Amino acid sequence: MNATPTLDVPLEILDSARMTIEEMRLELAIALFNLDRLSMGKAAEFACLPVGTFQSHLASRQIGPHYGIDEAIEDARVLSALTP
Repeated sequence: MNATPTLDVPLEILDSARMTIEEMRLELAIALFNLDRLSMGKAAEFACLPVGTFQSHLASRQIGPHYGIDEAIEDARVLSALTP
């Protein structure tokens, strides 16, 4: 059994940031991707979005893909696991 850590975000924080939990997940996913902490596939998975939708969010912020061989392989693995 895999344990899943949780992060409690107080409603005050969401209200102060004027964000939904989904928007906060997206912002965190984008930040982690931009810092090269998550691959695009993993960041999209964290944001609960299809990779293409996540890429659109990145493109709207003029954030390009950060690809090395390892990341490309990881993204391909994640994409194939998401495809029915």
